[in-house]
Amino acid sequence: MPLFQLQNNKVSQLPFNPEHFNNEASLRDFFAENLEALLGLRFLDNEYPTKDGRIDTLAIDETNTPVIIEYKWSEKDNILSQGLFYMDWLKENKRQFNLLVESKLGRDIAVNWSSPRLLLIAQGFDRYTLSAVKQVKNTVELIKYAPYSSEVLFLETVYGDGSQSPKNEVMEKKAKGDYSVEYHLSKVNKEIKDIFYTMQEEITKWANVEEKAEQKTGITYKTTKSFVRFEFGKSYIDILVRDSRYGIKLDPKQMVKDITSLGWGYNGRIKIKSKNDVLYVLDLIRQSYESTL
Repeated sequence: MPLFQLQNNKVSQLPFNPEHFNNEASLRDFFAENLEALLGLRFLDNEYPTKDGRIDTLAIDETNTPVIIEYKWSEKDNILSQGLFYMDWLKENKRQFNLLVESKLGRDIAVNWSSPRLLLIAQGFDRYTLSAVKQVKNTVELIKYAPYSSEVLFLETVYGDGSQSPKNEVMEKKAKGDYSVEYHLSKVNKEIKDIFYTMQEEITKWANVEEKAEQKTGITYKTTKSFVRFEFGKSYIDILVRDSRYGIKLDPKQMVKDITSLGWGYNGRIKIKSKNDVLYVLDLIRQSYESTL
């Protein structure tokens, strides 16, 4: 994707610099040192040893879900099989992972094992990988990185995590009963549906926002990092945001409750039951969104 620099009302294209990272180790270390800013993840370890190899990076996301990250310095056809191999290891060694989280982040972190994630990061993916990943039941995300001159890095999700699926794939997922917006709203009353749809319409207008509905317990919206999560009860929505304290000027109704003690990436929770609070809560969500830009 071409990128352009604006200066004095003139544009110049930034040249692509594929050799910015000297090797796979420098790529891995760069991402590990900037994991929160780049991907909204909390770093646990690099080169984590298993019986049959080493996992490039282990992390957890805002909902304390385990994340495996595998990097390829250039396009290679074995990145998917390698990542799935380590995903199997992870699922068979939950206690070991829990102990790692405890040692790095403290005992208060309760790991969410409902849907571990696998992130594969490379400059490109061959057509075999792009085809094969569609058949995988695990939560796999393919992310392309592109370094440019002027110290610019571009990231693009090419599969998973909110990337667009062809229409027939979406229909197949619904037929299988996979998680969707409709699934999450199936247990709520009409007023709560109306509240959510109003918020959804507004949030999806904001720049660079991705919707993640294919999750067991809620719907998440993110830029490079998640900024809000909706979890549903029959007559209310629990809304999780990044900050816990907006202050009396930004949150005069004091609707944001501090949940920092839960050890999630989200530190604030808002419970909404009435349409009368929609605009007010949307303003709080907007503040959470802007904190990720």
